[in-house]
Amino acid sequence: QVQLVESGGGLVQPGGSLRLSCAAFGFTFRSYVMSWYRQAPGKERELVASISTAADSTNYVDSVKGRFTISRDNAKNTVYLQMNSLKPEDTAAYFCKAVGATRGLYGTNYWGKGTLVTVSS
Repeated sequence: QVQLVESGGGLVQPGGSLRLSCAAFGFTFRSYVMSWYRQAPGKERELVASISTAADSTNYVDSVKGRFTISRDNAKNTVYLQMNSLKPEDTAAYFCKAVGATRGLYGTNYWGKGTLVTVSS
């Protein structure tokens, strides 16, 4: 059964750090580009960061550059999002997404159910 399970969310003070994890089950993790998205209340879901299959390329939305780091461990079928210097505007539900990136998998994508991050004093 295909699953993406996020964890690591919670309440943190401004300036603090959190590390999100997304564990993948039921598909060939190393063949998928992995991304983190977030959705704040009343706002559209936005792409935060993405990482290539071999972890040799990453991309970030401007608002998190220099503060967030995406990484992956293909041996553990897990993608991470290290979030430092958190701001109240980072408050959102964070979701991971897998997108097929090799022959035969193009167009395949999976979503996790999300983990909530709240940045507040």
